[in-house]
Amino acid sequence: MNHIPILIHDLAIILFSAGLITLIFKILKQPVVLGYIVAGFIAGPFFFGKWIGDVQNIRIWGDIGVIFLLFALGLEFSFRKLLHMGGTALMGAFTIVLGMMTTGYLTGQLLGWSDMNSLFLGGMLSMSSTTIVFKALDDMGLRTQRFAGIVFGILIVEDLLAVVLMVLLSTLAVRQQFEGLEMASSIIKLLSYLLFWFVGGIFIIPTFLKRMKRYLNDETLLVVSLGLCLGMVMLAAEAGFSAALGAFVMGSVLAETVEAEHIGRLVKPVKDLFGAIFFVSVGMMIDPALLAEHWFPIALITFVVIAGQIFFSGFGILLSGVPLKTAMQAGFSLAQIGEFAFIIAGLGVSLKVTAPFLYPIVVAVSVITTFLTPYIMKLADPAYVFVERRLPASSRRFLDRYTAGHSTISHKTTWQRLLKELGKILLVYGVLTAFLVFLHFHYFSPFIVETIGGIQGRVVSIVVILVVISPFLRSIMMKKNHSREFMELWHDNRFNRGPLVGLVLLRVLLCIWCVMFIITKLFSLAIGAVIAIAVAVIAGFIYSRQLKMQSIKLERRFLRNLSARAIEEEKSAPVRERFVKTLLSRDIHLADFEVSQYSRSVGKQLKELDFRRKTGVNIVKIVRGDRYINIPGGEEVLFPFDNIVVAGTDKQIDRFRKYVEENARMQQEANEQAEHKDVSLEQFLIEEGSALVGKSIKRSHIRDKANCLVLGIERGESSLMNPESTVTFQSGDLVLVAGERQKLENMLDEVNQPDDDEDVGSDWVIEDK
Repeated sequence: MNHIPILIHDLAIILFSAGLITLIFKILKQPVVLGYIVAGFIAGPFFFGKWIGDVQNIRIWGDIGVIFLLFALGLEFSFRKLLHMGGTALMGAFTIVLGMMTTGYLTGQLLGWSDMNSLFLGGMLSMSSTTIVFKALDDMGLRTQRFAGIVFGILIVEDLLAVVLMVLLSTLAVRQQFEGLEMASSIIKLLSYLLFWFVGGIFIIPTFLKRMKRYLNDETLLVVSLGLCLGMVMLAAEAGFSAALGAFVMGSVLAETVEAEHIGRLVKPVKDLFGAIFFVSVGMMIDPALLAEHWFPIALITFVVIAGQIFFSGFGILLSGVPLKTAMQAGFSLAQIGEFAFIIAGLGVSLKVTAPFLYPIVVAVSVITTFLTPYIMKLADPAYVFVERRLPASSRRFLDRYTAGHSTISHKTTWQRLLKELGKILLVYGVLTAFLVFLHFHYFSPFIVETIGGIQGRVVSIVVILVVISPFLRSIMMKKNHSREFMELWHDNRFNRGPLVGLVLLRVLLCIWCVMFIITKLFSLAIGAVIAIAVAVIAGFIYSRQLKMQSIKLERRFLRNLSARAIEEEKSAPVRERFVKTLLSRDIHLADFEVSQYSRSVGKQLKELDFRRKTGVNIVKIVRGDRYINIPGGEEVLFPFDNIVVAGTDKQIDRFRKYVEENARMQQEANEQAEHKDVSLEQFLIEEGSALVGKSIKRSHIRDKANCLVLGIERGESSLMNPESTVTFQSGDLVLVAGERQKLENMLDEVNQPDDDEDVGSDWVIEDK
């Protein structure tokens, strides 16, 4: 430790212990995350304290790990997908978070803990583990089932809610009291921050990556992506938010770019490395003495997590109109806490508002629930059968009627559609305008006024910000004034015209007020003069054709950047998303499977395989490289690495998956048991009197006899490489042959045996060199 920095020494301990312990967990087929935590526990200061040079280093490495974990999580997140997630994921996530927050707080109070400890406990218990759920569903082959899609949607919404929750808990921890207005202000500030950087990022970053694409190899793209991540971390810290929030925001912006999957693959090793460091650092914070002391809270909270997550998630999903079985399957999949619990616990420790015992208790609960996750998932079907048999007939009929209306189409009135679109416009462009005005007066205006000086400096400052926000103000005032909904309402009923004109005037007045605010920030003028200037500026914005074109270009760029990845995914998707949604509403869904090179189905026709009779599924499409074979006929043959898309119910697809896996496994075992035939090189000498003397390679039938290839003949001082079949063997030739070892050995044995063969006689004399 005297020869290397303590920080590097501690990093070496972290990675060595992580690598060693996780290998053991891999062998035992346990989640790697558990291995990291156990490795940290063993290497930590409470177990072998002499190994760690400075406990503070643990927190430093843990903070870095959180940044890259949240960045990678943001890359898997998508605001666009969140908007299309539907009511099921939103209802489920909000029910879980509110229910578990309340239950966690009450549990803390029951244990006699302080309000702050109880509140943080509620936050920790409200988030399921994205990592563990993905891994468990993968291992159990359940990712293609209908409930898995609902689970993934809930996890995505929970990730966003977790970020919001971290900010709210931080605010409460600092204030040490609940203030409704201040809490609402914090939420609005957070959402505005997220919206501003998301919209601004979509305007700039995809265009930047597209124009720089020719210069971006893997190395450069990785460095640029991590640079953008850490840059947003700095901006978030400057705005008073956590570093984790900044990393998450930049990840979510990059998730909307065409390069998102490429960046995800490049960042994965970095995420895995620093994720391991983070989880090991979590294990290092566990004090075994505290665990022994608080065994009862650990047991109680574990029960609360499992029972609470199953109940609230199942109830929320059922409330959204999903059938009982699917709701229970999803609920049993979410019965654990994971990485966000550690992050929130670490937040409490860093802010020094939670007791020392809370962190190791939550980690212990997470370890137990993570270990139990696969077993709890397997209980979903038996639990459904148990509940379904004991439900009164009236309750079953009510649930059937309730879930039957889940797929019905809700028709919105023209007014609702128009007001929804106007709300989006005001929200997006209003937040952009507000943030740009704030940034201008906070950073740029003082510099401009100080540099130019006097009235000229203030005028230039106002002109600059008005030019920057002018496209957004014009969009607020003019968009949707000639839309189909607006014109339909205008011509449909004359009583609609008053409210429509009022909406236009309201937006114009809002923009006039914005311009007045900007002017009064730098000039003290009479109110009449300010209003006159603001009205003139707004009139110029409305009638400027150049500004109109600029506004349209900006919006088109934003929409093009936002939809670029979706368009690419739609092109490469085996089946269109609308078709998938239509099937889901009928309890049928699609799944794709790759044909293994070991599969016994390779080279066979579909009518011969008869998947429909054996498993119940239908083959919808075969994707072979860039070729798409839609609704393939029975004569179609399967090739290795074909991607086949099948349609069926959960049971049918699960049956097909098992059939495919068993088929490939049996073929692979047969291949492994088959004799492994290797090719080797041998050489032999043709001596005087051999029957090969005077015969050509072709006439000797040496290839037929031993299935070998003559590669060369050494004759005196010369060599013949790859000789023609007409070359004649001579006494003293040294012949180099290639073939299967066993057959060559048989040939070497047989040529010295008596043989009356006409072409290859018994007087072969072969000397193995």
